[in-house]
Amino acid sequence: MQGCCHVVRRRSLGGAKLCNLLDSPWQPARLADRDSDAGWRDAVAEVGVGSLLLDADQFQDLVVDLPTQKPAIFRQLLLPIVVAALGRPANAAAWTAMFQAGAFSPEQRETLTAYLDKHHHLFNLFDPVQPFAQVAGLHTAKGETKGSALLVATAATGNNVPLFSSRSEGDPLELTPAQAARWLLHTHCWDTAAIKTGAVGDPRVKGGKTTGNPVGPLGQLGVVMPVGRTVYETLVLNIPFGQPLLPDDLPQWQRRTTDGKIEETLSCATPAWQTRASRGLLDLWTWQSRRIRLIPEETAAGVRVTRVIVAAGDRLETTPDHETHTAWITDSTASRAKKAGKGGAASAVRPRRHQPGRAAWRGLEALLALDRAGDQRDATATRPGFHTSVLLGRLGEVRERLPQAYPLQVELTGIAYGNQSAVIEDIFFDEIPLPLTALNPDGIVYGSLLTAVDQAEKLAGAVNNLSADLRRAAGTDPIPWDKGQRPGDTLLHALDPLVRRLMVGLRRVGEDFDQSEQGLEAWEHHAGRATWKVAEQVLSTAAPGVFTGRSVTKDGKEHVYRLSTAERGFRDRMDAILPRRAAQRKSA
Repeated sequence: MQGCCHVVRRRSLGGAKLCNLLDSPWQPARLADRDSDAGWRDAVAEVGVGSLLLDADQFQDLVVDLPTQKPAIFRQLLLPIVVAALGRPANAAAWTAMFQAGAFSPEQRETLTAYLDKHHHLFNLFDPVQPFAQVAGLHTAKGETKGSALLVATAATGNNVPLFSSRSEGDPLELTPAQAARWLLHTHCWDTAAIKTGAVGDPRVKGGKTTGNPVGPLGQLGVVMPVGRTVYETLVLNIPFGQPLLPDDLPQWQRRTTDGKIEETLSCATPAWQTRASRGLLDLWTWQSRRIRLIPEETAAGVRVTRVIVAAGDRLETTPDHETHTAWITDSTASRAKKAGKGGAASAVRPRRHQPGRAAWRGLEALLALDRAGDQRDATATRPGFHTSVLLGRLGEVRERLPQAYPLQVELTGIAYGNQSAVIEDIFFDEIPLPLTALNPDGIVYGSLLTAVDQAEKLAGAVNNLSADLRRAAGTDPIPWDKGQRPGDTLLHALDPLVRRLMVGLRRVGEDFDQSEQGLEAWEHHAGRATWKVAEQVLSTAAPGVFTGRSVTKDGKEHVYRLSTAERGFRDRMDAILPRRAAQRKSA
């Protein structure tokens, strides 16, 4: 169930109310003011796509309702416009020149303007013939529609009822054209799976609905997006260089025209959909995973969208290797053979998804999994592991051409679905300050960061082991790893700001061995103090019986668990995990 149904009521909107996304001020953006004493001026302006792109260097970042909207707006709109108009940088030198320019050149601005003028009519949100990212005239056999809450990930609708929602499904949700545009793009990227409304003209409709729909393409990934100091820098950071565009790789709005040059089967302006492979980067970024129609109406407050139709859309055969915004998991040959034997996918790599509740820096092993030979994904790989994203891999290739202390941020977003992916259970968002020098797999910063992350995980394990030993000494079982709150989780939360501080510090010192060692020594000192603070809480709650302890026979061997041995073992583990701190303490 996806919400109440209503019969479509057509409302006539004047030509001025078509809401063209290129001109209408619908997207809030934070202004960038490098000359002010405060660094960045905290001011927000609503702009159209034309101004946002042509003056991209004048804006710091987008302002969105939900973190998952940001990659949707960049992928569905901003990035494909730039690449479709200007093409991809041919090589590392061309990309570096474009990045270092800091703004679009007069020639690039002219080319962008010409492209926007040529396709201006395709960006009308409420156009009766070619509405942007929608299907004109989309309707059901009974003329039914559903509430606009169907588009909003945080709104209660059908079985998708957020825990802290302040409204019920019975409350009408009126979306302004600007809100409707943002949630429209979000739905194409992140929509839930399961049953969708059956639209007239879809040959696969059965009983007024379509089943078997997967989640949106970004919902199948753990999105990894590099972010710069301005919207311009973020755009360039998210455009991979090399490999020119294929002739049939076009954004969805260009595939809506009938000029005879595009395969009719690629049209996304009809209710019919298909399962197919991506034709390239522009096709993938603007993937139309749903067939949608926004139904605007005049209200006392102006034009509002209260009713929508969301039907089945195109399905990706598989996540292609040119997907730019995800890290990858590499399966071993044995694992692939096992999956193939069971009828599953036998691909060498698959997207790595984020784990809600797990800080982004804990996944640095995957983000920094750069191949020293330069090949990011080797289909013949036999060892399990990770590969970093295409974009971070390209940044690794050009890192020496950029300022060493460049303040690169990496934003990670994802959605955890539940109940057969038909509802949204949790939204993941985190960002980390990633030093460019960390993208050198043979560098000092690379090793220092992975060492610190590994130490943090081992310290959490040591605290959990201490808790487990004390519980055994008291005659109870350890806390299961998948149930309850373990003290290691508390420690990782306490270590979070320390790891982020270390990353910022390593960005400043660069590949200086002595300063990196000093940073690691300071990290171990603070990490050790935070670990002992948590350990003391565990020790203070120990039951009186743990002083004498008890003996447990396991696998024919006798194990003695008591407070003294548990504490002694914990101290030894800490010394092994933090060797610099241990050496300092012993010398003192």
